[in-house]
Amino acid sequence: MTELTRPFAPALKSLVEPLRTPWTVTILVPLLVAVFDPDRMGAFTQFALKALAGTFPFILFAVVTIAWLKASGAEALVANAFKGRETRMIVLASLFGGLAPFCSCEVIPFIAGLLALGAPLSAVMAFWLSSPLIDPPTLLITAAALGWPFAIGKALAAVGVGLAGGFIVKGLMARGSFAEPLREYRRKGCGCGPDPFSGKPVWRFWQEASRVETFRSEFLDNLLFLVKWLALAYVLESLLVHYVPASVIAGLVGGEGVVPIAIAALVGMPAYLNSYVAPPLLAGLIGQGMSAGAAMAFMVAGAISSIPAMAAVWSLVKARVFAVYLGLGIGGAIASGILFQAMV
Repeated sequence: MTELTRPFAPALKSLVEPLRTPWTVTILVPLLVAVFDPDRMGAFTQFALKALAGTFPFILFAVVTIAWLKASGAEALVANAFKGRETRMIVLASLFGGLAPFCSCEVIPFIAGLLALGAPLSAVMAFWLSSPLIDPPTLLITAAALGWPFAIGKALAAVGVGLAGGFIVKGLMARGSFAEPLREYRRKGCGCGPDPFSGKPVWRFWQEASRVETFRSEFLDNLLFLVKWLALAYVLESLLVHYVPASVIAGLVGGEGVVPIAIAALVGMPAYLNSYVAPPLLAGLIGQGMSAGAAMAFMVAGAISSIPAMAAVWSLVKARVFAVYLGLGIGGAIASGILFQAMV
């Protein structure tokens, strides 16, 4: 029997594999609503489509910006933040963390190169903490879903968490901690483009055919990527708004105080999808009773503990440094939520 079923396994896998994408959920959920609750189908679909259409101008601007940064080679500017005095490096790393147009695999050789060249762990930690929290597309999508005060608050949280983490690590290093933070690392190509340390930015990228091709491919790839995830996000938000009782959300992460914020930060770690899906979902949760501070804590903790972010840290540093990274991320998320709650 085993011999008979074995030839069918590859064929079954080839059929199932294409279904393991966000598009599957995006299409399947409305179909299920149409079958089991046809009376709400119109409102359900209209909510998701209207939200996606409202966000599309932000998506378009974001993908043009990130394609321009990649085509011009703007990554080379980020390396300049890791030169000079340690305090200066921490500050610039926190500020530039949200501007670096790196993919998740590029972060690993970039950070490995910095540490190999002698950049202090404090500045690298500042970059690591701030980088997952904000970038041009995330800023615009957050503004579209939650408003500019929330987007600016998240950007400030990114810088603040980076600064705090950098200076805390600086203090620990002064006491003799983290003398040898790195694991053994062997660089491998990832196909993401040239070494970010090489060359200088070429802002008029359209004068070189290879850079024009980079712009085109980055524009299309990021456009499809953002539309794919945001379509899923708005379908899930519509599902949340129409079928999850507001009392449930309000009971868990509503109201004032530190407890809802801490719960949101802890829940955000395993539940977070990515920085593009989170804002629309949080818009739905806030509408159902989630506090603004808890939403901010959820986003900050979730971004720092996302799989690509944690994989980048774990692949390079020893366990104690990784533990400090997570601790700073959770502490920074709770502090960001408390401060944001006090300001809104």
